[in-house]
Amino acid sequence: MPEVVISIGGRDFEVACQDGEEQYLHSAAKMLDVEAQTLASQIGRIPEARMLLMAGLMLADRTAAMEDKVNKIEAQLSALQAEHTALQNQPAPPPERVEVPVIPASVSETLAEVAARAESFAAALEEKGREAS
Repeated sequence: MPEVVISIGGRDFEVACQDGEEQYLHSAAKMLDVEAQTLASQIGRIPEARMLLMAGLMLADRTAAMEDKVNKIEAQLSALQAEHTALQNQPAPPPERVEVPVIPASVSETLAEVAARAESFAAALEEKGREAS
């Protein structure tokens, strides 16, 4: 079991840890040291036990706040997942009916008659134009 020396609040501590956990221990000690240094700068020199207790409580407070945030975000995520699942499980909406207007045959026939008359008038005008020249 490796022995690791960590520094918290300007004081060195020798701590044992499991093989491979040295990096985690140094990381945790650094977090605790940051809090201890903050206390030392605000209060000055305090007894070791009190410094560690206060730094630990400050970290615990920060951790509790983060857990509250995580719980709120997890609740929001659960609500969104439930909404997503509900939307996926809804039956597909009925197909939208689109009506295309149909021109009645009588209108088509009338338009054909009008076109034929217009052509006949155009032909008559051309004929009169040629006779006049």
